[in-house]
Amino acid sequence: MYGGWIGPPIEPNSDLSVLFLHNEGFSTMCGHGIIALTKVILETGILPSSPRQTTIRIDTPAGQITAVARMNQGRVDSVSFLNVPSFALVLGTTTDVEGIGPVKYDLGFGGAFYAYVDATSVDLDLTRGAGLVEKGRIIKKAIARSASIEHPEDPELGFLYGVIFTAKPENPANHSRNVCVFADGEVDRSPTGTGVSGRLATLHARGEIEVDQTITIESIVGSEFTGRIVDTTTVGGFDAVIPEVSGTAYIVGKSELWIDPDDPLNPGFLIR
Repeated sequence: MYGGWIGPPIEPNSDLSVLFLHNEGFSTMCGHGIIALTKVILETGILPSSPRQTTIRIDTPAGQITAVARMNQGRVDSVSFLNVPSFALVLGTTTDVEGIGPVKYDLGFGGAFYAYVDATSVDLDLTRGAGLVEKGRIIKKAIARSASIEHPEDPELGFLYGVIFTAKPENPANHSRNVCVFADGEVDRSPTGTGVSGRLATLHARGEIEVDQTITIESIVGSEFTGRIVDTTTVGGFDAVIPEVSGTAYIVGKSELWIDPDDPLNPGFLIR
C-alpha cells in the first residue's frame, strides 16, 4: 500500500502539495503517486479540468512537479510529469554485501536516491519475486552503511530510499525492466517514476541515451512508463537532466476509515 496526504500549495504558482507515505514513513517524491494523484484530483473534481489537456503543479518535499493530464471526455487517459533535476551521484562502484559478496551499483537521484544493480549480477530473475525483498533489503543496508549519500543542495534528501534491480525487458520493444525494493521491503508494481528519472540520469551520464530520446521501461508485472530527457542542467556542481515520465493510473475504489479514540490499538501496530 502507498498513500498521499493532499495539502495546500507551498509555491505561489502551485495548485496543491502532497506528502507520500509508505510502510516506513514518508517519501521525498513518488512518480507513480503523482500519476495516480493527478488522475484522482481531476476525475473527482477536486480541481477543474480542461477538455483535452490539463496541467497541475504539485509541491513535494523534493520540489515542484508539473503534471500534464491528457483528457478524453472528462477522463484522464494518461499523465506525464516533469520531475525535479535528476543526476548520477556515483557510477560503477562496488560494496561488499554479507551473504552475496561484492555488488556493483550506480547511485542516482530522481527525487530520491536509488542504487541500481544488475539483477543477473546477484542471481535474481526479474520475472518472479523469489529473493527480491531479501536481497533488496540487505543490499540497501550495506550501501547505506558504506556510501556517502548527500544531496548537494538539500541535506534532508540525502539518504538511500531503495534498490532498483535492472534487467533485459520481457517485451523486446522496451528498453529494460526495473524492479524497485524500497522503504521497509516494499516492492513497486510500477517501473518507479522517480527510479526511471534517476535511471535516465545514469544512462545519460554513461552516454547511452541522448536528450529528447524516449525509452520505455517495464515493471515486474509488465506495466510500463516512458521516460524522456527534456533538457540538461546542473545541481550543485553535478551534471543533471530534466526528466519527463509518462504512464497511466486507474481509480479502483473509495473508502472511509474510522479511528475510535477508545480503541487501544488505534495508532496501529507493526509485527516483524
